[in-house]
Amino acid sequence: MPFAENLIAFTLAASLLTLTPGIDTALVLRTAAVEGRQQALRAALGINAGCLLWGAAVAFGLGALLAVSEFAYNLLKYCGAAYLAWLGLNMLVRPRTSLAAAQATGTPGANWFLRGLLGNVLNPKVGIFYVSFLPQFIPHGQPLIAWTFALVGIHVALSLVWALLLIGATRPLGHWLRREQVIKWMDRGTGLVFVLFAARLALSRR
Repeated sequence: MPFAENLIAFTLAASLLTLTPGIDTALVLRTAAVEGRQQALRAALGINAGCLLWGAAVAFGLGALLAVSEFAYNLLKYCGAAYLAWLGLNMLVRPRTSLAAAQATGTPGANWFLRGLLGNVLNPKVGIFYVSFLPQFIPHGQPLIAWTFALVGIHVALSLVWALLLIGATRPLGHWLRREQVIKWMDRGTGLVFVLFAARLALSRR
């Protein structure tokens, strides 16, 4: 396909991927409602930094290792599942009751960037997806590294726009979302989603 058609086709496919509800959407929504917009933005930036790291891994060949090495894939898969389960169980067992209580824990904003980053980097499905998906949109004979980063950049831009829309959507409902019972149930609901995703990741096959 010509360059323009490649980019348009990838943008449409990446848009559908971005809009599909998943662990990233749950994390951004919950963080925006409970921790506030700045923390949610940090989480979104961490998630997309993870995409950039996976893009670099694919561009420089590390991603291909996951595609051929069962051990490497399983190691990363179980680490990711354990991390998601840990996050989810913490939310289920110790749900927050207010934004003030969340801030009183002393959790620095940078932690939300790190949580978003680790949640993405420890998910080998993202690496396998990039390995299998990105090459379809790289024109034959074109520089692999430059095109990989260009396509990942498009995906990151779309993801950031979607995250900003999600964060903005919580603002009109901010007063309601900061009620004690709502925060507790959002934590528990998100925790349950994380635990389910952890189980699904741990039991998944390629």
